[in-house]
Amino acid sequence: MANKREPIVKPVPILSLKPTQLTVGMREVREKRKVWREHKPKKRAEVLGRHMIPVVVGPGGEHYVIDHHHLARALHDEGIKDVLITVVADLSLVDRALFWNAMDGHRFVHPYDAKGVRQRYDKLPKSIVGLKDDPYRSLAGELRRAGGFAKDTTPFSEFMWADFLRRRIPRKTVENNFAKAMERALSFGRSKDAIYLPGWCGPSSED
Repeated sequence: MANKREPIVKPVPILSLKPTQLTVGMREVREKRKVWREHKPKKRAEVLGRHMIPVVVGPGGEHYVIDHHHLARALHDEGIKDVLITVVADLSLVDRALFWNAMDGHRFVHPYDAKGVRQRYDKLPKSIVGLKDDPYRSLAGELRRAGGFAKDTTPFSEFMWADFLRRRIPRKTVENNFAKAMERALSFGRSKDAIYLPGWCGPSSED
């Protein structure tokens, strides 16, 4: 199994990429689309060159995305057909019946739905366009950018924060009053209840 990241210079169709999660935060996808549209054509080429999509090669040579699902979806929605990829691991020789167990063992897959409930691997979307919206994933991403927790290398760390917030903030608040949801998220993120989460920054000096 290859573990170092190897860039694939030949462009790969975005629609050929296989997701390893069921959801994304569509609010984040929209923000990435907005940023993309603000770039001039030359800058867009640079962005594509710098942000290669990390994948695992699976049986049949298929490419399974293990990060940057939001970027891939945003690029697709903006009409981009192909992207460059980086191979993180090669599991192409693993038997298909054992492939997802191997992916899970390496923490390369997150088969949880928009309610935080684990699903069967066959429920994973067949392409980027099948990803569903989890507003709590958008909330977690915004919380990190606001300094609510630190960026962490733990796989799917922002989904862990999303599930933490899911149990504390009503979905209607997240969907209808994102600013208020963020205020509450910042408060919860500083609390000791979040001490087990990756990137936790500790209670504020006022606590």
